[in-house]
Amino acid sequence: MDAKTCLKKLEYVGVLAFATVDKNGAPQIRNISAIHYEPERMIFFTAKGKAFCEELMTDGRVQVLGYTKYKEMIRLSAKAEVIAEDEQEKWIDIIFAEQPYLYNVYPDDTRKMAGIVFEIKNANIEYFNLGVNPIFRDFYTIGDGNIEKKGYYITDKCIGCGKCLKSCPQRCIEEGEPYNILQNHCLHCGNCFDVCPAKAIEKR
Repeated sequence: MDAKTCLKKLEYVGVLAFATVDKNGAPQIRNISAIHYEPERMIFFTAKGKAFCEELMTDGRVQVLGYTKYKEMIRLSAKAEVIAEDEQEKWIDIIFAEQPYLYNVYPDDTRKMAGIVFEIKNANIEYFNLGVNPIFRDFYTIGDGNIEKKGYYITDKCIGCGKCLKSCPQRCIEEGEPYNILQNHCLHCGNCFDVCPAKAIEKR
């Protein structure tokens, strides 16, 4: 698995959930399908008058979520940027050619009057597969994206009692000095954190 494969899987999903924050700090989610995919970026269309556009222009932060039929969750976190003005028409034409239903929504030249195109080129991607045993999780980047470490880890306070291992649904903790959490198989459920008598487990 890698970032390019994650983007390809999002393309197969088709309709993605885009989450933003409005001017009052409230979360907002839309389903977006007017998307074009490049190997390392995502380009999407919306209308200038929509609150979605205003939120992107004001803040820019966005999370994009897709879920495949194979129980794979792919979450992309980024800051959306407006495509250069002299490239707007080109990308609008490309997106509409790939998504012909849009011609019914914005016929003739209304798409160029009403629409605006954004791109996501710097992002971090979280891939989480619940359809395998043990589960699999990993993080990737495109462009200048940064990976934000999540989950739990075991410190040198570990006394080797094994309670964390017994409480782990995925059995992704291995014995050692200290014990070790196999991060790619961790659910981030927090069971190990709760049962550790030595308080040796910390959350990232």
